[in-house]
Amino acid sequence: MCNNAVVLIGNKLTAAVVGGGIGGLAAAAALARAGIEATVYEQAAEIGEVGAGVLIGPNSVRLLHRLGLAKAIDEIGGWVGEGSTYWRHDGARVAPVMTTDSSGWAAMYGMHRADLVDLLRRMVPDDHIKPGHRAVTLDQDVDKARVTFANGAVAEADMVIAADGIQSVLRQFVTEPTAPVFSGQISYRGVLDTSRVPWWPARIFQVWMGAGKHVIVFPVRAGRMLNFVCFLPADQEQRESWSAPGDPDALRAAFAGFAPPVTELLKQVDATFWWGLYDREPLAEWTKGRLALLGDAAHPMLPHLGQGANQAVEDSFALAAVLKDASAADVPAALRQYARVRRSRTDIVQANSRSNGERYDTVNRTAENRDRELIDTRKLRAWLYDYDVEADPALTHQ
Repeated sequence: MCNNAVVLIGNKLTAAVVGGGIGGLAAAAALARAGIEATVYEQAAEIGEVGAGVLIGPNSVRLLHRLGLAKAIDEIGGWVGEGSTYWRHDGARVAPVMTTDSSGWAAMYGMHRADLVDLLRRMVPDDHIKPGHRAVTLDQDVDKARVTFANGAVAEADMVIAADGIQSVLRQFVTEPTAPVFSGQISYRGVLDTSRVPWWPARIFQVWMGAGKHVIVFPVRAGRMLNFVCFLPADQEQRESWSAPGDPDALRAAFAGFAPPVTELLKQVDATFWWGLYDREPLAEWTKGRLALLGDAAHPMLPHLGQGANQAVEDSFALAAVLKDASAADVPAALRQYARVRRSRTDIVQANSRSNGERYDTVNRTAENRDRELIDTRKLRAWLYDYDVEADPALTHQ
């Protein structure tokens, strides 16, 4: 694309989606389903995803089914079901993990991030994906919004959706800058071929919990691989990263006191990566005029409920719902409605993501109290998993 080119995205209602990760691609797919022409602009040279696994809960599985992805998710994902368990670090069983909605219909899957991005990528036409576009600034008037990119290109549309992550460039055009909040933890992650651990039970999600640290394991890639995530305290703020190499021996040493299922699994780890865990305090505003924030740009959350990607998918379908019958003149009001509805839910999910991590790590509670709380968290899981964002009456009531 030549420098200073203005991309006119069509004659019907149009959206420029900045960010080609899970949130951005889900937004483009949901908007297209609603009859809105969406183009995705990604700063990387190629659309893709580093990282390892992500849990897709029932609340977003039912939405992804509506994109026609049910068969693909079942084939590519790692189905998670009965036998999923919370354990104490010493091997004492605490409670089962809820892995479906209350009806038992919508299930949970572990997916490699790259696989999920690839599935969503297929939902967006090739000519509506523009890699190599790093957003630098935004301006808007009463009729249109425009994003300028580092390569000189300018995209003009009826709306701009900022799905550009926790370090969002476009957030500054909505609200005053705020610093990410360091959780005091780092996380090691990686994947293992299940042939390396043939004794590990298939198709289950496990949480192993000790004082100040815990381990989560679940299947990905049709159960052929296990995703592991190990959470540890950190004495000082660490760099956020998806690609900083970790030391497998240091990881093993940190969990040396855990029960044999964990220590034996970690013996098989040849390579791992770590990142510092950050979120943000809830934002007062998500929209300004024709610009709206989505996913981690709006509500970055800690991973302790496995809801980051799921809430971005919910955002995407909520956004599409409020815009489906909107005119170009209606867009700012529709975006404000989207933000009102979503904030009432994501504020709760953000707070509970923090508190659930403290629960896993027995912060300010005894192990016995922690165990009782985990049994009670079934109520929270049901609230998360039973919610159908497209059926939320608040989306249709201004």
